[in-house]
Amino acid sequence: MGEFRALWLAQALSFVGDQLAQVALAVLVYEHTNSALLTALTYALTYLPPIVGGPVLAGLADLFPRRTVMVVCDVVRAGLVACMALTPMPFWVLCAFVFVTTLLGAPFTAARAAVMPDILEGDRYVAGSALINITHQSAQMLGFLAGGAIVAVVGTHGALALDAATFGLSAVVLVGGLRRRPASRKRGRASLRLWRGTWDGARLVFGDPALRSLVLFAWLCGFTVVPEGLAAPYAATFGDGAVTVGLLMSAMPTGMVVGAFLFSRFVRPTNRLRAMGVMSMLACVPLIAAGTYPPLWCVVLLWALSGAGNAYQLAANAAFVASVPPSGRGQAFGLAQSGILAVQGLAILAAGAAAQVLGPETVVALSGALGLSAAATLTLTWNQVRGGVITAVRDTLEAPDATPAGVPVRAARRSASAP
Repeated sequence: MGEFRALWLAQALSFVGDQLAQVALAVLVYEHTNSALLTALTYALTYLPPIVGGPVLAGLADLFPRRTVMVVCDVVRAGLVACMALTPMPFWVLCAFVFVTTLLGAPFTAARAAVMPDILEGDRYVAGSALINITHQSAQMLGFLAGGAIVAVVGTHGALALDAATFGLSAVVLVGGLRRRPASRKRGRASLRLWRGTWDGARLVFGDPALRSLVLFAWLCGFTVVPEGLAAPYAATFGDGAVTVGLLMSAMPTGMVVGAFLFSRFVRPTNRLRAMGVMSMLACVPLIAAGTYPPLWCVVLLWALSGAGNAYQLAANAAFVASVPPSGRGQAFGLAQSGILAVQGLAILAAGAAAQVLGPETVVALSGALGLSAAATLTLTWNQVRGGVITAVRDTLEAPDATPAGVPVRAARRSASAP
């Protein structure tokens, strides 16, 4: 558990710093450009880099020791963010630094996800994942809430300096608290062909109907992230500034914290899988009400309800872990995580462009309606294949010593009964 505490602390430090940086960037760009599109573009750059190289770089988590990958990524990101904090930059240069910094998050996240099952097994992994997820959402909630006030006090460059410091502290914690493990694959000529490894990861994930459904459930977050990307122009419709931006940005993470706690504490693991479809739809429904132009307190409540519905991601993540072989975790997790960031970035960018014409309230409502349609369609497919996943998860929990971590879903599904 000492290793898990180190991993948790390193993540928490990075989470808090990132939220401060996101608020700082959103406020900085919107104040200087008064453009919803450019603000959304800057925010989207914290998600878009995985489209370019995320799945490829994620393969490094299988080719090199995973602790080494995480530490190197933290050190390099600390240097890049420090440069943004200390050096005045033109807008497009700043965007380039944000892009590279975010790109390095792909191998870090893949390595962290891949090493987690080595530290925690069985339902302890589910509990640990829930704790990290709650920590992430809590960091978002507190970071966004405090971010507006901190930016007002120390300025945007001061907030970026704090973000750089959190990356450095994260690297120190990982070096001191995480045991070094060898790479899961040998770095021969064939294994170093990262593009081929990316293709292998894509075949692993999308070649199996259950894994494909789980990944697509995770990627539905592209619809529910739109409110965060439009928080600055949305706050402007109420005539408010940085503090209201932080309040709106914190609403969905707050709902996610409450939803994740209730979902992981009071719902059985197999029932979580059965409820994923309904919860994914509930995550989108509250956003549709934005089209009625509700008051600020109601907007915050609706966004929090949407965040609570997103707690289904815990079940999707746990099932995905139980289904992927250990040697391919880095590639599979990297592909899934890169896809999450990519769809979020594209959604935010498209929403920013649409908000220039339609206004942020209408765009958020449209995002909810489109998300509801996609979630309903995916739920129909999921209901046909979830039996094998439920059986695999049940077997893992009931007989952890007899069921190796990472048993493929397709193997379990051959002998699975109907849900």
